[in-house]
Amino acid sequence: MATVSGDFITLDEQWGAHNYHPLPVVISEAEGAWVTDVDGKRYLDFLSGYSALNFGHRHPELIRAAHDQLDRLTLTSRAFHNDQFGAFCQELAGLTGTEMVLTMNTGAEAVESAIKVARKWAYEVKGVEFDSAEIIVAAGNFHGRTTTIVSFSDDPAAHDNYGPFTPGFITVPFGDAEAVRAAIGPNTAAVLMEPIQGEAGVIVPPEGFWADVRAACDENSVLMIADEIQSGLARTGELFALDHEDVRADLYTLGKALGGGIVPVSAVVGRRDVLGVLKPGQHGSTFGGYPVACAVGRAVVELLAKGEFQQRSTELGHHLHKRLHELTDVGVAEVRGRGLWAGVDIDPTVKTGREVSMALRDQGVLCKETHEHTLRIAPPLVITREEVDHAVDALGNALKA
Repeated sequence: MATVSGDFITLDEQWGAHNYHPLPVVISEAEGAWVTDVDGKRYLDFLSGYSALNFGHRHPELIRAAHDQLDRLTLTSRAFHNDQFGAFCQELAGLTGTEMVLTMNTGAEAVESAIKVARKWAYEVKGVEFDSAEIIVAAGNFHGRTTTIVSFSDDPAAHDNYGPFTPGFITVPFGDAEAVRAAIGPNTAAVLMEPIQGEAGVIVPPEGFWADVRAACDENSVLMIADEIQSGLARTGELFALDHEDVRADLYTLGKALGGGIVPVSAVVGRRDVLGVLKPGQHGSTFGGYPVACAVGRAVVELLAKGEFQQRSTELGHHLHKRLHELTDVGVAEVRGRGLWAGVDIDPTVKTGREVSMALRDQGVLCKETHEHTLRIAPPLVITREEVDHAVDALGNALKA
């Protein structure tokens, strides 16, 4: 039977820059944990926009919030106040237990903002010599794709041929607290890391790592910045992945799920004395904190405040990881992660990650590889136990095929 998917794919390839290598499926509709392509075939979404769709596709409360706001006011810029901004900041700070909110649009913007704030704080509060501030980062990191951020990436695809690069970053092995401590010097402004590394393959650091990093930061007047753009907002079973270690950061970067899969919304949240170094005109964004973003963000905060999604991620996450570990005899080499988030290493003698992703697509499950032999699994938190079983069974069949 002829399909129309190929026509859309040809159009994409002809007119769109080739900065992605998507699976050959053209989605036209979605609801909950399911999507439908232009040929009418349904698929279970096992990736949820890299955690941007934590609440599933078109969650009714989020859609309602967006529609209501679109009917009233879309954009003012920050040249004026609007009736959504202050309430969003207050409610997000209340949810996260922080004191101040800096609104932006994308995850990369949030990280860039945190870097700027950390440097400014270092010069104006800590007393670091001008233009000498250093930020400690982790090997295997992924924080975005701006020129400054890729300056400290060790992924050749993200890093190579984009120089000259921004100085001021020191890379240490992820999960090595002693290396963090040894890298701290008089010019250290901050330690910036993901609590769990996503793009690297859902890498969980050793227990106690974050407590040790927190102690080293406290002892040396260094800011601790947790990039929770992928790991936060209930993905791992807690509001923040860092909460599993009972550790608090000075600043958190948020994005992806904060916009409910509807609009791009990001933020830096944290200490008032740190974010307070920004004064009018020193940083901004025309769309940062615009009314539609704030209205959707407020609805997201309301959903998270109930705790239902954290609980679902915890309970279904245990089941997901149990089922994934059962596939070690058919080609799964290792399973890592927390909650409804898993990195699944595929035995390279069995298949590549791309081959498994394609075989899963053929069985009606959408997932995506990272680093050739790893699948990154992050289903919407509205997924059911039966749907988890369906997807894991499909993965087993894909490995055996």
